[in-house]
Amino acid sequence: MGKLVICDHPLIQHKLTFIRDKATNTKDFRDLVSEVATLMAYEITRDVPLETIQIETPVCEMESYILSGRMIGLVPILRAGLGMVDGILQLIPSAKVGHIGLYRNEETLQPVEYYINLPTDAQERLLIVIDPMLATGGSANAAIEALKKRDCTHLKLMCLIAAPEGVKAVQDAHPDVDIFVASVDERLNENGYIVPGLGDAGDRLFGTK
Repeated sequence: MGKLVICDHPLIQHKLTFIRDKATNTKDFRDLVSEVATLMAYEITRDVPLETIQIETPVCEMESYILSGRMIGLVPILRAGLGMVDGILQLIPSAKVGHIGLYRNEETLQPVEYYINLPTDAQERLLIVIDPMLATGGSANAAIEALKKRDCTHLKLMCLIAAPEGVKAVQDAHPDVDIFVASVDERLNENGYIVPGLGDAGDRLFGTK
């Protein structure tokens, strides 16, 4: 079973409060989401392997550490996932970025892939699937499945907040994928919104209603 990691650092929880607040304006909301994404990137890269190299400081020669192994790719789910990408790139500027677009079929209520564009070496990278909200888990599962069909097997999922139902859905469908969130909220309401949640992340990021 993939692990669930709740990123409970005080700075993340402080900023998450203002992300949730309906009085927070679009600019501040966007800035806060980006800042939390940067902070969460520390946690999601905690187990990235290191290797040693020889360098020379102004004082002496020494062995020091650099990142080793798989490179990193970011795959935001359009459109709300875009709001977290720049924050992660602040920390990992060498990461490549792909995109997955999904819409919901109004008859089946299932997510349908309408767009995907990945780095040419995506199969060799640790891919971080990004979406602010993990509600029912439908979009996350569809995105992960789309990546696995393209032989991408080293995957993690990053979300701001999640409903227990969404966490369970992803863990059931993809037990090999670790999930990183800032909060697991109470539940989904009858309209599929996370309670207490933060409303519609895409609308709040881009100022649309």
